[in-house]
Amino acid sequence: MTIFEKIIAREIPADIVFEDDQCLAFRDIHPQAPVHVLLVPKRVIPRLGVCTWDDATLLGHLLVKAGELATMLGLAESGFRIVINHGANGGETVPHLHLHILGGRALTWPPG
Repeated sequence: MTIFEKIIAREIPADIVFEDDQCLAFRDIHPQAPVHVLLVPKRVIPRLGVCTWDDATLLGHLLVKAGELATMLGLAESGFRIVINHGANGGETVPHLHLHILGGRALTWPPG
């Protein structure tokens, strides 16, 4: 089980900000911005690059929910960033697809 599966199963505590039947959102323990929330699907998909069209509905749900959460977290007016990492060079550290919702400060480009 990944750390995210353990959080979803409530085996590891987390500062949960949202949950529905398809996903769970919680504050990152190593935030990279004043607001840094992870949005994790409850169904394990290892990473974006292995998704199939069978995952399209869940992926759409995650993107719409990420926008709703950004608004709920007070980021809609000033702006926010959604990040999905893939593989070691992409910054992936947990092999369970997840979206980073970042905001609360000016985010520079390029990000790395």
